[in-house]
Amino acid sequence: MKKNTPLSSAGGEMFVLLFYDVKEKRVAKALKTCRKYLTWVQNSVFEGELSPAVLEKLRSELKKRLNEDEDSIIIYTWRSERYTERMIIGVEKGSVTQFI
Repeated sequence: MKKNTPLSSAGGEMFVLLFYDVKEKRVAKALKTCRKYLTWVQNSVFEGELSPAVLEKLRSELKKRLNEDEDSIIIYTWRSERYTERMIIGVEKGSVTQFI
């Protein structure tokens, strides 16, 4: 049985970094679910700010769609994005483009 670690008990938004490694037949489901809540950064990597309740909803949706015996999801959380630093080497795959 896999142990779930508790989410932040404090209210308010937190910065989330999510990675997944799933079997090919479930990649589209994982991608679609993660994009509903977070910003795509690059292959199987997402980031964004979520409340604890929304993060729990995302976790619940992913658990329903994935096979815990074959797939892996890692979620890091920080109280704020300001405590993180992002360095990119090479192509930024998930850049946000604004259209006017």
